Amino acid sequence: MEPAAIVLDLNQLRRSCGSCALHELCLPAGIGVADLQRLDATVKDKRMLDRGAMLYREGDKFDALYVVRSGSLKTFVQNEAGDVQILAFHLPGEIIGFDALASDRHVSQAEALERSSVCELPYAKLQQVASEVPALHRQLMRVISREVVEEHRHLVMMGRQQAQEQLATFLRSLADRYQRLQRDSTALNLPMSRYDIANYLGLVVETVSRLFSRMEEMGVLEVNRKSVRVLRPDLLAGLCRADAASKRKDAG
Repeated sequence: MEPAAIVLDLNQLRRSCGSCALHELCLPAGIGVADLQRLDATVKDKRMLDRGAMLYREGDKFDALYVVRSGSLKTFVQNEAGDVQILAFHLPGEIIGFDALASDRHVSQAEALERSSVCELPYAKLQQVASEVPALHRQLMRVISREVVEEHRHLVMMGRQQAQEQLATFLRSLADRYQRLQRDSTALNLPMSRYDIANYLGLVVETVSRLFSRMEEMGVLEVNRKSVRVLRPDLLAGLCRADAASKRKDAG
């Protein structure tokens, strides 16, 4: 007799979206097979987005959360003068759209960085299933909490003085996310432009390009356009801590 709850292999699901898009919500929660199938039934067919296509715009009505199935997206805000501030980059398996939970309207915009596909989770149906499956509700709260933590980390990163530490922290955070998604955390693909990275970090693009070159010279990275291999994760971690150590030394 099959146990009520097992370690899930999402590849057993018949729906093509289930094996990827529900990874964040299902695998860590230990949801039983029957409940997983109920969740899987809420997923709409995947949507394809060409590079530069918008998933949603500021002011759009909130109907669903989205899981990146392939490719990548960026979320950003834009003021009346047209100035853009990038808020986050989103990788396969990650969920976006939480910005609209408070007001039922999106307060940011989401754009595909490359040809991408997303799976849609209609929020009303997701809420219904989550209310009936406590493990799913807990996991959904964990995912939302992680989004808040990432926003705080971004604010702290932009307030730091050392540009090298900012870029190192960005790359290490990306590596950590790769590891969480069971991808090679030393082979990073950067679908975003150098301008996007600079905007996200609050730097100028020339500084970002110079820092990549410097980190290559130090033996930390190997950079080939949008492909970055982390050669020395220990040195990368040390660069993330360098500014904090310097400040403690100055304070002493």
